[in-house]
Amino acid sequence: MQKERDALLAKASKPAEDALRLHPFYQGKLEVSLKAAVRDYNDFAIWYTPGVAASCKAIHANGEEVYRHTNKANFVAVVSDGTRVLGLGDIGPEAALPVMEGKALLFKYLGGVDAFPICVDTKDPDELINFVKLLQPSFGGINLEDIANPKCFYVLERLRAECRIPVWHDDQQGTACVTLAGLINAVKVVRKEIKKIKIALIGAGAANIATVRLFIAYGIPPGNIIIADSKGILHRERRDINPDHGDKLKFSKITNAEKRRGDIPAAMAGTDAVIALSQPGPDTIKKEWIRSMAGAPIVFACANPIPEIWPWEAKEAGAAIVSTGRSDFPNQVNNSMGFPAIFRGVLDVQASAITDAMCIAAAEELAACAARKGLNAEEILPTMDNWEVFPRVAAATALQAIKEGLARVVMTEEEIFNTAMGKIKRAQAQARVLMEKGIVPLP
Repeated sequence: MQKERDALLAKASKPAEDALRLHPFYQGKLEVSLKAAVRDYNDFAIWYTPGVAASCKAIHANGEEVYRHTNKANFVAVVSDGTRVLGLGDIGPEAALPVMEGKALLFKYLGGVDAFPICVDTKDPDELINFVKLLQPSFGGINLEDIANPKCFYVLERLRAECRIPVWHDDQQGTACVTLAGLINAVKVVRKEIKKIKIALIGAGAANIATVRLFIAYGIPPGNIIIADSKGILHRERRDINPDHGDKLKFSKITNAEKRRGDIPAAMAGTDAVIALSQPGPDTIKKEWIRSMAGAPIVFACANPIPEIWPWEAKEAGAAIVSTGRSDFPNQVNNSMGFPAIFRGVLDVQASAITDAMCIAAAEELAACAARKGLNAEEILPTMDNWEVFPRVAAATALQAIKEGLARVVMTEEEIFNTAMGKIKRAQAQARVLMEKGIVPLP
């Protein structure tokens, strides 16, 4: 048994070892490549001066022409201030850059979206908000990333209200969307009803607060949800919650119908599922706490880079289904299954916002894609190599945007799917050709 555990721990440490070797090898993961043909030097007169002035005048006469004459409809800014990076905390904008580059790589390869990492040297939320608003002429959407709690809620709320392009905080909405998709299928595997189960959420940061919000929007009764932060279970009598944590205050009043008190063990006892997005482990969640849960417990231990409990330990404690945020274990609950497809759909219909209803539509389609292949305890979600999932989720998201009247472009489901599939296939073919030709060298 110890040999098996040592092998699993060695496997878990390998991605970090490879990252330290391969990031310097490539010196970054992105570069700018051409989209337009350059047949000879005469084409410069079309793409730049004097010919480009005609496009400028067309856009000046009608602002919507920017979507026809430029790549704005496929540009996304990945914006971070580096104050809450992965499980590493406030490590600054420069140290956040590898994460944002990685995000942009996934945007391109999985969604065909041209994303740019933009790490901003300010911790002031109002400065950050103003900066993002100033970016709007160049981008079709904004992906906020790794911004500390509670200001991330304020920043997202302001930008969603004040921007004319969709703004999304992946640590909030992306995590919530994929977590909901995973839970939809997990309860099917253990033969329970999602709207009747009791759920413990460990951690009350941006990810779990947004997850609670989406669970409630989906129809899970708030009284069935128990939230535990670093000071204990949220309940009506808690007087130590920061007034700036508006959602947390609200949830302390409407969740936890049983009026539980105590810490993580009390939150988990007798529940059907635990969603942990808290302190990286191992041993943040203990085996005996899982043993105290209801029959066939579902454990989502999604802290990065180390889950709150190792999957094999959770299984030893009786967990029926275990998910983590890591790709090297089964049942990865990872935002990467959500944001590339959601933005693909949003961009293709030029939506002005990303709503909770659009996130639910994406989560339901993501769950349905896994169910079509067949569900089991180690396959509750598609994996990133199931590329056909992405145009399907894109179509579901775009159709919901059209339904809500938020789309500038109206298309049929088939048109959206084919458009998304074409752009994703092109991005992956481009990467493949660059590797085959040695332009992107293999390590």
